[in-house]
Amino acid sequence: MGSLLSACGINVKKKKVEEERHLRANDREFNLSFKYANNAIKTSKYNVLTFLPLNLFEQFQRLANAYFVFLLILQLIPQISSLSWFTTVVPLLLVLSITLAKDLSDDITRHKNDNHVNNRKVEVLIDGELKSEKWMNVQVGDIVKLENNEFVTADLLLLSSSEPLNLIYIETAELDGETNLKVKQALTITGDLGNDIQRLAAFNGEVRCEPPNNRLDKFTGTLTVGRETLSLDNERILLRGCTLRNTEWCFGLVVFGGPDTKLMQNSGKSIFKRTSIDHLMNVLVIFIFGFLAFMCTILSIGNAIWEYQEGNSFITFLPRADGANASLSAFLTFWSYVIILNTVVPISLYVSVEILRLGNSYFIDWDRKMYHVKSDTPAQARTTTLNEELGQIKYIFSDKTGTLTQNIMTFNRCSINGKSYGEVVDFAGQRVEVTEKTEKVDFSWNSLADPKFSFHDHKLVEAVKLGSPEVQSFFRLLALCHTVMPEEKTEGELFYQAQSPDEGALVTAARNFGFVFRSRTPETISVVEMGVPITYELLAVLDFNNVRKRMSVIVRNPEGKLTLYCKGADTIIFERLHPSSTKLMEVTTEHLNEYAGEGLRTLALAYKDLDEDKFEEWRERHHEASTALDDREAKLDAIYEEIEKDLLLLGASAVEDKLQDGVPQTIEQLAKADIKIWVLTGDKQETAENIGYSCNMLREEMKEIFIVAANTAEEVREELVNARKKMSPESGDEPPIQKSRLLGKKSRVVEDEKVDGEYGLVINGHSLAFALQKDMQLELLRTACMCQAVICCRVTPLQKAQVVELVKKNKNAVTLAIGDGANDVSMIKTAHIGVGISGQEGMQAVLSSDFSFAQFRYLQRLLLVHGRWSYLRMCKFLRYFFYKNFTFTFVHFWYGFFCGFSAQTVYDEWFITLYNLMYTALPVIGLSLFDQDVNDRWSFQYPQLYAPGQLNQYFSKMTFARILLHSCYSSLILFFVPWAAMCDTVRDDGKDIADYQSFALLAQTCLLIAVSVQLGLDTYYWTAVNQFFLWGSLSVYFAVTFTMYSNGMYLIFTSSFPFTGTARNSLNQPNVWLTILLTTILCSLPVVAKRFLFIQLKPTINDKVRHKVRQAKAVPLPPPRKFPRRRISTRRSGYAFSHARGYGDLVTSGRFLRIPVKTRPNLFSHSETAVADSTPQTYRTIFEEAQSP
Repeated sequence: MGSLLSACGINVKKKKVEEERHLRANDREFNLSFKYANNAIKTSKYNVLTFLPLNLFEQFQRLANAYFVFLLILQLIPQISSLSWFTTVVPLLLVLSITLAKDLSDDITRHKNDNHVNNRKVEVLIDGELKSEKWMNVQVGDIVKLENNEFVTADLLLLSSSEPLNLIYIETAELDGETNLKVKQALTITGDLGNDIQRLAAFNGEVRCEPPNNRLDKFTGTLTVGRETLSLDNERILLRGCTLRNTEWCFGLVVFGGPDTKLMQNSGKSIFKRTSIDHLMNVLVIFIFGFLAFMCTILSIGNAIWEYQEGNSFITFLPRADGANASLSAFLTFWSYVIILNTVVPISLYVSVEILRLGNSYFIDWDRKMYHVKSDTPAQARTTTLNEELGQIKYIFSDKTGTLTQNIMTFNRCSINGKSYGEVVDFAGQRVEVTEKTEKVDFSWNSLADPKFSFHDHKLVEAVKLGSPEVQSFFRLLALCHTVMPEEKTEGELFYQAQSPDEGALVTAARNFGFVFRSRTPETISVVEMGVPITYELLAVLDFNNVRKRMSVIVRNPEGKLTLYCKGADTIIFERLHPSSTKLMEVTTEHLNEYAGEGLRTLALAYKDLDEDKFEEWRERHHEASTALDDREAKLDAIYEEIEKDLLLLGASAVEDKLQDGVPQTIEQLAKADIKIWVLTGDKQETAENIGYSCNMLREEMKEIFIVAANTAEEVREELVNARKKMSPESGDEPPIQKSRLLGKKSRVVEDEKVDGEYGLVINGHSLAFALQKDMQLELLRTACMCQAVICCRVTPLQKAQVVELVKKNKNAVTLAIGDGANDVSMIKTAHIGVGISGQEGMQAVLSSDFSFAQFRYLQRLLLVHGRWSYLRMCKFLRYFFYKNFTFTFVHFWYGFFCGFSAQTVYDEWFITLYNLMYTALPVIGLSLFDQDVNDRWSFQYPQLYAPGQLNQYFSKMTFARILLHSCYSSLILFFVPWAAMCDTVRDDGKDIADYQSFALLAQTCLLIAVSVQLGLDTYYWTAVNQFFLWGSLSVYFAVTFTMYSNGMYLIFTSSFPFTGTARNSLNQPNVWLTILLTTILCSLPVVAKRFLFIQLKPTINDKVRHKVRQAKAVPLPPPRKFPRRRISTRRSGYAFSHARGYGDLVTSGRFLRIPVKTRPNLFSHSETAVADSTPQTYRTIFEEAQSP
């Protein structure tokens, strides 16, 4: 039985929680005893056996589907069935079939993706030889061989590689979206195995490590080889999803496979997301069921009274069954009316909703304005059930690297000896905007220049060529003071491998301006200075770390002169300058302020000539500190401090961390739509702040930007409370909480608090860990939600998800998360809407997302156009659908009082069957697919149009109550006006038309025309399709009516078509058409009057903008791009270093280059990316008009 349940995808027994992983290399029998997962992955939901039962089980969990099955059962009972079975079976089968087909298609796609990955090939060491195996067959403990540009098969312990010092280079774009390469290094004991297959096959090391988890940045474990036990950390582990780059080969030991890998652990479970309208619909459906029961109860009580008082008069004509009485009649009548009045919850509603969502998803897929030409990437709606939620977003949570930025650095500006370079001015001295057409500096005089490098200020090249000593010293420093590693495959073709892309940008700049870093050994640096090869002796590298915030090198030139070159954060460098540099420092500070105002990442550069004797003395002490066993880091820092003082300032560099095209404008537009943006990044605080200013999230005009960087829980609480009190002095200690209880569920919502002015908040990961504790969560939430922009730095993937969950759980707001790497997956899955950025970065986030596109700038079109239209259309659809169906049903209710509560239908059975499936289906779908209040240009022009969606103004419980009252009024008109008009009426030839069939025809015709006119009043945007659907449906109604009421149909199917000749008998009378006209006018008049009064007295933002559209009589043209005004800022950050310690130890290692460099693909991938190769798309901003509505 257990195996049968397992085959059906049902877990019979819980898997034992793994506490420690223990494995042995090359010993499958030992490793299989632990029953570790193999390397196959499975993201699909069904198999051949489970698809139908599981899918139907899921579908019948939807209350409405179960309700219609219940109705079908009732209709099969002759005593209570007042309608034929086909009125329920046909729509129910249609709904189930559509959903089955959709789910089948989605799961087939998942199966194909799984098979594609599982059937990839890799070389595995089996029985002493390398064999090609499918990924799915790889087991824990196997040794696999990877070659250049191959994906990492599983989570591996790196054993050996082809590179010096057992290094390998990997690209982690799938995991974190970063395209700069990372370095991993094998342990020496395993590195000595090399690629000797016999030694690798004999290797039997045992690994004990942590169990499977989702922490991408941590790994703890030990490797035991013989009697020696060595510690393992993240530097030795290659994660599945990475790509091997610039490394000929490497061998790795499989530690985690398939679902246990950190990549798959981060993928988490697929969460079934439902929109807020879905949740509201569930509440309303339960209310409607109650309302239906209430109406049926009233009618059944009426039947009991009628049977008791009047029933005996009809026994002669309608004899009762044995044992029947008024009570039994009332009981049966109750269930008969449940069947008749079931149209208050029509099953066609769910069919139409699915069609509407699917259609709006296709509009996103087909939108050419969201198609990225360079990467050939269209926008994609990966989930078709969340479209309208895009029109209600209040909070956006964004990753930084690869989402807001391209992770590409460019050398833009510099200040040398008090003179600023990089700005382009015209003949009048006015600043000129740099565009693609701006003339670039010609570097053809330099045969070693990088052809992809561009610069526009010709004065800097002239200064270099004229031999300015300060300018040359500046670029000499950039060419010498770094830890970049070069590779020259062919003469003059240089590629740089930098641990951070900004350091690579600085060395590339020096290269183009004539100071070319050519090669290095552990003791020398070779450069070409203005065409002259020079080799410097490298005496020391004073490496960067997060405390020093600077790095230095000490070199000896061919003439024997000793120089220390230093670069670092300006605040750190300025503290160590010689007094003679004071004036230059003041001028440079002004330039730095200007660069910071433009959002550039700045560095100060300085040098110092050293005395030979003093240096030798310092060198001895440096050697002692570097070999100390205790406090080595602290002793080295103290030694570095001694020599890095009395520096002479050279100038400053400014590097741009290139934002994706249109990011600042997008963020500005979203802010105008009152959407709050939070950036959650793993970067350091300075870098994140810098990007915050670059992309207009943080602005100098903000009243204050709070920095929370405390070390204890109490300090974090204090800083959060102080920030909140500054923003809102009246703010109380207890958060304003709105409690509610609905359907047995308690909900607690923290209300927004009023703030005067705009504020920003920056909080680091250490402080965030304290702030996310249970007793401090609400304090963090209150403070952060008062701010217009929030930046969280150094956050883990888990913290990203926790922050999103905090807002999602405690605020009555819709959240959206956007990212591009595996470290964003948990955040993307937690938010109401998940958006993945595709393109040159990894695809892991895209696979877990609900929507995807190639560039962040498309987010504004997704929300302000598609999202807003989808929400507007869905709300209009629901308002109209409930209106037409309640009106339809209430006419039945009133008719009950005139037919002795006998559960007789007021309409023809065929009209009841076709009303929602044919006569009113297409017009409302046309409205829901094509309607728009204003076009996309006006939507961008007035982002405030987005606000009603955030406030749920278009469809809510109050809106539903108004629909109920409107339907009640319309049904009274539609029943009593035709009833009064037809009562005791005859045709103009004296024949009777006051019969049941004539009245039924008149009532249903009045209803259909009245709801069609209401649809016309609700339509803002008429298209040929709308017109065709509306007039076509009315034509079909009359055609079907005349056909079904014909003599021929009656003769063929006598029992099914009893309304013989009714149509031609009634619809040729003037008084019938006058009645139809009167009911239509009376139904429409209150709607038109109310709208007229509200537009005049209390216009909405939509009314105002639509009035402007009518006045303009043309599509607004986007205004010319405004050149951003120059900003001056005292805030500077983002010094160009890697996040981790640099390559200093590696550069000066005696074992460096012990293996000759072989011809391999480019080391410096930065310069060969798709983005660097092609020019960015031009992006035209759309500014709001000065006069807001």
